[in-house]
Amino acid sequence: MATRDVVIIGGGFGGLEAAKSLDGVDARVTLVDRENHHLFQPLLYQVATASLAPGSIAMPIRSVLARQKNASVILGEVVGADLDARRVTLRDGTELRYDWLIVACGAQTSYFGHDEWAAHAPGLKDLRDAIRIRERVLLCFEAAERARDEAERKRLLTFVVVGGGPTGVEMAGAISELGRQVLAGDFRNIAPTDVRVMLVELADRVLTPFEPDLSAAAARQLRELDVELRFGTRITHVERGAVLLEDSRGSERIETEVVVWGAGVEPASLARALDVPHDRRGRVRVDASCAVLGRPEVFAIGDVAGFIPEGSEEALPGVAPVALQQGRFVAEQIRRDLRRLPRKTFRYRDKGIMATIGRSRAVVQGSVKLTGLLAWLAWCFVHVLYLIGFRNRFIVMFNWFWSYVTFKRGARLITARPGTDGHPTPMPPTPPTPRASEDPAAPPA
Repeated sequence: MATRDVVIIGGGFGGLEAAKSLDGVDARVTLVDRENHHLFQPLLYQVATASLAPGSIAMPIRSVLARQKNASVILGEVVGADLDARRVTLRDGTELRYDWLIVACGAQTSYFGHDEWAAHAPGLKDLRDAIRIRERVLLCFEAAERARDEAERKRLLTFVVVGGGPTGVEMAGAISELGRQVLAGDFRNIAPTDVRVMLVELADRVLTPFEPDLSAAAARQLRELDVELRFGTRITHVERGAVLLEDSRGSERIETEVVVWGAGVEPASLARALDVPHDRRGRVRVDASCAVLGRPEVFAIGDVAGFIPEGSEEALPGVAPVALQQGRFVAEQIRRDLRRLPRKTFRYRDKGIMATIGRSRAVVQGSVKLTGLLAWLAWCFVHVLYLIGFRNRFIVMFNWFWSYVTFKRGARLITARPGTDGHPTPMPPTPPTPRASEDPAAPPA
């Protein structure tokens, strides 16, 4: 019998785990991704707030699969799929045939029908987003240091984070710590009290997947970091230099140079374009074995899959543990198909959820509930454990220890030029020093 082909779209948690779990199987495994690296997204906010360098949370996919003889990696973007012919098409026209297809292309930022806001309110889904946010934040401090007008300084040092989920909470806390405890001490004309961080959330509390007491604890810890919480508030417009808010009291315009969007995600465009059943959120509907309805040779896992556990009405959340477990599971089902065994039912083992707010501040919900320092230590341990590669684990642990002891952050690099996309406000030019003969105050020769 000819060797079978498994094509995996996406090198995130689910796709990479599926590829690794197919090691040794009698099939060619081809992983296709637009990026050449696997990204540890839960720590992406720390790149955005200068705690970690990009390389410490990313690992080349080829390096991860280098010793797996039946696996190969293609740097490219899948733009279409002919499910009847069992072929996927890359942007450059290359076609890949498959016997099994695993769709694990992840999610993208959702602006709820206002994609024009993306230029002024970047989300946080890849390294480019994180570096862009980091540079905008740092350039705001550089510009505020030279600002002559008090209103201009206030605008430059106002930061708005949209969304009270884990991404929004982590970003708001980290920006407040960065501004008040790190950057303010390095600038002569900026005081910690000049920094204003606002977290905007439509619901009546942050971290709605958590129990109310932990949600309240997270809000309390955010307020300890002087983060301004605006509940029951929606975003009605985002433009260059400002954001418009609306709540029960009316509308308000907030002048700001940095808006970070963490309010929602949606399945990647490829998953939504596939000619398969979707749920109301655009996720691919799958059966008990994570196979697409009506397409047993096609699996969908992670953020793109609308998997509803038995006895539940809600699909599993788009978090890393779900993707990892599904990646291992679908690899096992392919092995069972090769041995002509019936497929199993996927059962998610929920180990709890956690979110960090800042230094020594976090909340954990699982078999036990934790807040504060213990929760933060548990959060650190779990995230280091899930990182790929000893080097990355060591670097992240060392950086966290150094930052904890010294309150310093070493990834504060700016590569964008002021006035470009890195920051919408150009710095005023420094006038040239006149030569003596051109100086009107110089004595005549």
